[in-house]
Amino acid sequence: MIHRRVTSVLNLRGNAILSTVKELGSVVPFYSTVSAMETLPRKLKKAEKKPWVTSVNELKRRARFEKQERRVVREVALRPPENGLLVEKLIPVAHRVLASRAQLLACVSRISEEIPIYFCSLCTEVHVGHPPHKIRTCDVSGSQKNKEHTWQRGGVDHVLPVVQSFHLYDRLGRAVSHNERLEVDRIPALVELCIQAGVDLPEYPTRRRKFPIYRVAGKLIDFEKRFTKDDLFGKDVETFRSRETIKKHIGDGNYLNLPYDDIKGFAMRGMEAWETMRTGTIQLMKTYGVQTCGYCPELQVGPKGHRVRQCQAFKHQMRDGQHAWQEATIDDLLSTVYVWHVQNPHAGDILVDSMKRYYGKLPAVVELFSQVGAQVGDDYYHMMRDDVVVPGRDEEKLVV
Repeated sequence: MIHRRVTSVLNLRGNAILSTVKELGSVVPFYSTVSAMETLPRKLKKAEKKPWVTSVNELKRRARFEKQERRVVREVALRPPENGLLVEKLIPVAHRVLASRAQLLACVSRISEEIPIYFCSLCTEVHVGHPPHKIRTCDVSGSQKNKEHTWQRGGVDHVLPVVQSFHLYDRLGRAVSHNERLEVDRIPALVELCIQAGVDLPEYPTRRRKFPIYRVAGKLIDFEKRFTKDDLFGKDVETFRSRETIKKHIGDGNYLNLPYDDIKGFAMRGMEAWETMRTGTIQLMKTYGVQTCGYCPELQVGPKGHRVRQCQAFKHQMRDGQHAWQEATIDDLLSTVYVWHVQNPHAGDILVDSMKRYYGKLPAVVELFSQVGAQVGDDYYHMMRDDVVVPGRDEEKLVV
């Protein structure tokens, strides 16, 4: 941490800092010049590719190993879910994630009636609370000369954007081709992840195998295809064993009328649902693969990406419109929106551009719940920058 001598502009917090100041013999306030936003995903330029989750050297090493394994003609027993079977211990996690998603949508929908949500009509900027900020970060085609945002009232979709994915009847089958793009349903990617992890929804059937798949000389061998049609019926596609459970958590809409008297109860329950959904999703993504395009937001749940030629990102002509698939992160799947954090939302202070280095950021959902009064977890403390006291406009010039 870099310490700088300033006038008495910033108040000090923490006994450790106060003891250091006393040793210097004078009151010397300090502040950190290391931005907390450095830990957030950096906004990429058009020509930049998303960072790799796994290093390129590790991917090359795996490719060389798999190439050597394909040369040896032998049978390799795969483990779930690579062999088509479910991971039993992750089935309850998938149900919790889907139920938490329904609770989260209901809580955000209720709180958005009290706390206004704004979005810029020219760029993707979002602000939670009134009044919207005056930070000049709108740098897109058609924006104002002073780069201020053009605000409009938004809703739940701006706080929790829906990322869609093709629904796969067989997650180990062939990829969706370009000619099939209009024939295959597109559903929320998080719902598709839960379906592949063991949640059965009547409206989205999926194949559940009874017999595992084997790999012989690099090729997948499905022994269920050798059975007769009569024997195969009812074995590879299981009945909806969790239909009542899913209907209880999703279909009846009970979460739209949560038993809370005040809006703070919705915020507290919504914060718990957000943490449960995010933690469970990370746990599912470690086992069930999710692919994203390195240049655009397209996402596909499954071990491989689709073949639809619809990428319009950087140098898509060289790929014939194909997506540059790579491993996805939790922010790609949930499409997490980060907004500027308002330390005192009830004061009605406006966030100005000259003070933006003192402001922190939070996910839009967390910021929405925190303004109502929900307790923010320790994982977001470094993003909020509550340890930095924002100086007044007349005091900003006094800071060195």
